[in-house]
Amino acid sequence: MDTPPARHSRIWVVGFGTVGRWLLAALHEHAERLAARYGVAISVVGLASARDGFIYDPAGLDLPAALAAASAASPITQLPGVQRWPDAIDGLRATHADILVEVTASQAAGGGEPGLSHIREALGRGIPVVTSNKWPMALHGVELAALARGHRVPLRAESTVMSGTPVLSSLVDGLAGAVPVGLRGVLNATANAILTDMAAGQTYPDALADAQRAGLAERDPSADVGGPDSVAKVMILSALVFGRQLRREQVACRGISGIDPALVEQARTTRSRLRHLATLEFTGPGGTGQVTASVAPVLLPGDDRLAAVNGTDNAVVCRLNPVGEVTIIGPGAGPQLAGQGVLSDLIAVARQRA
Repeated sequence: MDTPPARHSRIWVVGFGTVGRWLLAALHEHAERLAARYGVAISVVGLASARDGFIYDPAGLDLPAALAAASAASPITQLPGVQRWPDAIDGLRATHADILVEVTASQAAGGGEPGLSHIREALGRGIPVVTSNKWPMALHGVELAALARGHRVPLRAESTVMSGTPVLSSLVDGLAGAVPVGLRGVLNATANAILTDMAAGQTYPDALADAQRAGLAERDPSADVGGPDSVAKVMILSALVFGRQLRREQVACRGISGIDPALVEQARTTRSRLRHLATLEFTGPGGTGQVTASVAPVLLPGDDRLAAVNGTDNAVVCRLNPVGEVTIIGPGAGPQLAGQGVLSDLIAVARQRA
């Protein structure tokens, strides 16, 4: 029996950092496998970077040339035969594609912009969106999900919570019909790796320095060790799993940088585990009623499911009716894992179009 032809999807990729570059390389290197295994053929017709603006070629961009330009720190606007716009939003409004892949790193301070506008633009035109951009989804997830439903198109954001580990699709699609009640999680790989090293006897400064040398922690690690990254993920889980939009101030937050060494010693002597724990609870069923949300260092009993989550692993324990507790554990850091989450979402959307 002949294999049916792969369904072709033309995509915009907005964001040309490490995740965007990984994705373009994967689409180029694995094009034949994606067509044979999943029945999809994907061409990148639009590409944007914050430095260079937006380029477009309806016949498909030359991905090796774009990647070579990025490696040489040359502007992508020098690629031959492309149309150019100074800003991504202008390019999106002037062109067309079948799917938007939004992989910029918009910040909370800007209200999730410019990623928020990119996502709204696509969804408002009935174009599916795949994103790894946390703060647009954290601050506006309920609105964006409703916009997607209203236009009957997918919105997928797997990489925003546990990188390549499928937590959102598992809880939203895999357990469709079950009613979420609450959840706990270890959601930041950098903080968890530091706490794991401290449990083995390192001081906080030494554990942080090791994480920075390994490329796990940034030069300014405040988003990870201070808690904002985990706060964003709690807000995303609330919006996309529970359907409840939280404001940032509704999530109480304490980081790990000021942990009392006595607490670390207490964990060691009582066979407990110190974890940077994210919690989300509602007083009523199915995300109704009063919300309690927090991110804070917490001592967990040694037999707690989350106590066994070490190093750069992340985990979520979600309570659902009538299922009970469902635990999802997997690696949660690195551009390759984030890129894999985006690629998985992209394949799912492209197959759904077929």
